[in-house]
Amino acid sequence: MPAATAKRLVWDEEGARLFETGVDHVVLYPYQLSTKDYSLGVAWNGVTKISNKASGAQEQKKYADNIKYLSLYSAEEFGVTVEAFSSPEEFDACDGTLEAAPGVKVAGQSRSKFGLCYRTLIGNDVKNQDYGYKLHLVWNAMAQPAQRDYSTINENPDAQTLSWEITTTPLVVEGMKPIAHIAIDSTKAKPEKLKALEDLLYGTSAKAANLPTPKEVIDMMKGA
Repeated sequence: MPAATAKRLVWDEEGARLFETGVDHVVLYPYQLSTKDYSLGVAWNGVTKISNKASGAQEQKKYADNIKYLSLYSAEEFGVTVEAFSSPEEFDACDGTLEAAPGVKVAGQSRSKFGLCYRTLIGNDVKNQDYGYKLHLVWNAMAQPAQRDYSTINENPDAQTLSWEITTTPLVVEGMKPIAHIAIDSTKAKPEKLKALEDLLYGTSAKAANLPTPKEVIDMMKGA
């Protein structure tokens, strides 16, 4: 590796003031037991907020010879909170809801796992929110029961917001620790590879939207 060029640090250069904002292009991928994959992705409209949450990685201190000898860390887990005005019908099975008859939905049923895809925008001081975006992919997600509040209509009407706490079980990927979440930066990824991936994720006129495996995503984005 070539030696780094000596340079005095400079703060707040033009174009280097980055920030992230917003969430859009949310896609739900229900897990298909028949094919054992996340095919048949559907657009999720009305999403107002997605919060990424990492947990675990707790330090376990070990002492010997009257000193701190080493630290062991618990496994890290990834989860998200999704807030939305609505959810697609395909999410009903993920939310433990079964349509027993036309228009009759029964709650408290078995929940199905699913995958997610969504974008967060990257902005800077030159292009504002048009600088780029991060593409987030989530696998092996399970939704916990959601709280739903119904309020009377008054002089300040508001739409009901639904919220789901979502946990994940990471997938085994050779050469890495198990993966449940990947983020791809459009300002750094190769445009042609990113387009090919988005054609898979969002679908085309010839093929339905589907969520590839973490290994497939990594392999697609590698190379010249």
